[in-house]
Amino acid sequence: MNDVPASASDADGLGRVLAGTDIRIPEMGVGTWAWGDKRTWGMGGYDTDLTLDTITAAWQTSIDAGITLFDTAEAYGEGESERIIGRLLTEDPGRAGRAVIASKFMPMPWKLNVKRSLVDAAKASRERLGVEAIDLYQIHGPISLRGIPAQAEALAEANAQGLVRALGISNFSAKETRRFDSELRKRDLRLASNQVEFSLLRTIPIASGLLDVCAQLDVVVLAYSPMGQGRLTGKYSAEHPPPGSRNFSTYPMAEIDPLVEQLRQIGAAHDRTPAQVALRWLIQRGSVPIPGAKNAQQAADNAGATGWELTRTEMLTLNDAAFPGIWTMKNRIWQHG
Repeated sequence: MNDVPASASDADGLGRVLAGTDIRIPEMGVGTWAWGDKRTWGMGGYDTDLTLDTITAAWQTSIDAGITLFDTAEAYGEGESERIIGRLLTEDPGRAGRAVIASKFMPMPWKLNVKRSLVDAAKASRERLGVEAIDLYQIHGPISLRGIPAQAEALAEANAQGLVRALGISNFSAKETRRFDSELRKRDLRLASNQVEFSLLRTIPIASGLLDVCAQLDVVVLAYSPMGQGRLTGKYSAEHPPPGSRNFSTYPMAEIDPLVEQLRQIGAAHDRTPAQVALRWLIQRGSVPIPGAKNAQQAADNAGATGWELTRTEMLTLNDAAFPGIWTMKNRIWQHG
């Protein structure tokens, strides 16, 4: 894994345009799984400091720093994440005009009429968000029993009805991405994105060829869990492991500590944190990371990954120190990408 591709950002530094649209996204976004998902993340879960006020501050700080892409889903807090974003859009129209909102349809296997299910879900998400059309709408995972042609047709119908603009997928493999793109092109549409788990603790998207396929097709790779659910931030170690149950990038901290030390050393040369280096590596690998931000400080810290460059030597060092990733049986079913 010694290749070091150039950053996928546009030469003008203004980010990426989603294929088939005029929607421009920055080189990094914000993942909002934690916003409203009390059971998993906070607001009653293990992060008791997460409140609507801290979320509002994260929203404001992110947009003011140019981080304007917000990724949510109907499954996050049973729609609560979307409701919170809808409230922010309504209460802050100035920043709302700059925001790009992405959401997702959960294609559970029992949703056999995928077109009707997806269109109904898009309508419900649109209502919770309070928007005329969802900027980017994604199939949340490759678990539908109806197959890719039916899912592509469902997305095309939501687009035809004006419910959604750009069309995306999540957790799909390189082969499935090619197939989905082909099916959309048959309908004179384009596949805009594939959102997958991608970090220095999960480089499967590189080894599998997914990043190369997406680059060939002009499909943006959105990288979720970009800091290994906190394991790459420098906050944790073998002596102080992260709290709670975290399903992604589940290497023990004793194995990860040497990588974190590399991030610290590289960060020191740029006056950056380990987390900012980990995010910068993803950007220069051609993806758009979407770290979470629960407050203004986290949002500002995330924004510190933009506006500078890792050297080729530093990229190679991190490539060599990275981990391939762990696939549990559950994730093999869910994550093909």
